[in-house]
Amino acid sequence: MINARKLADRLTYRGMLALCAFIISLTFLIAAGLFWRAWPVLSRTAVWTMLFSRAWHPTEGNFGLASFIIGTFWVTAISMLISIPLSILTAVYLAEYAPRRVREYLRPLIDLLAGISPVIFGVWGMLAIVPLVRDYVMPFASRWLPFFPFVSDNYTGFCALSAGIVLAVMVFPIMISVVEDVILAVPVEIKEAALSLGTTKWEAVRWAVLRKAKPGIIAAVILGLARAFGETMAVLMVAGCSLGSLPRSIFDAAYPLPALIANTYGEMMSIPLYDAAVMFAALMLMLITAGFNMIGWGLLIRTLRREW
Repeated sequence: MINARKLADRLTYRGMLALCAFIISLTFLIAAGLFWRAWPVLSRTAVWTMLFSRAWHPTEGNFGLASFIIGTFWVTAISMLISIPLSILTAVYLAEYAPRRVREYLRPLIDLLAGISPVIFGVWGMLAIVPLVRDYVMPFASRWLPFFPFVSDNYTGFCALSAGIVLAVMVFPIMISVVEDVILAVPVEIKEAALSLGTTKWEAVRWAVLRKAKPGIIAAVILGLARAFGETMAVLMVAGCSLGSLPRSIFDAAYPLPALIANTYGEMMSIPLYDAAVMFAALMLMLITAGFNMIGWGLLIRTLRREW
């Protein structure tokens, strides 16, 4: 009887270990699969040529990804410029200023954003953000801000700014949640020491709490950046996605890498190396996103362990 229980315990342990190893290995298996599918184009074209060339002509064997990479960075940068201050200030309010009952109502509403499908964000962007940018923001910018990066001949509203606004809303939940947790993890003695020196509450939060929570805030920003960098459907619906265009303004159409992969893969398999080039774009996107996530979670875990 005892031997049977020990055997069952040993089998359970090894089974859970095998499942855990399988889950962890999925990331490496996916990366290996993408690399294998991308190898035909990598064996014929230098990586640096694909990364820095703007020539995207699959029928001629040119697979330059520079315009798509630049479009990705435009959209991601805009979303970060919008989401970082709003997320940090919202987290500060929830952690330090909001009454308990208000916090209990607001937190589920913010978390609800994380559960909404990206397609819904894309539809909302098309119905609300695109007309707002087209009818109000662009006329205002063309009249009062006639300089880079606000000059553009694209007046449709489907542009990098619209995609950035939608992405900013999508990354709000993770950034607010992480920053709030980090602020709450800061020892209360630090804030009380600052208040005892005669500072106001905002001064104590700004110069003591936020400074102590700085590594965790940076981690939240990196995690939000990873989410924005890899988002596909919402960006595909509102960014314009004009093939071959290189955005030079926030009002220009952008064609980020995730939208390229979703739009083109599977449509032109008769062209040699076309699918391999798309798989290389997917591999690059995966590696960048995985790197951002590893750095962000590493900083966050280190910060929380230090506070605890």
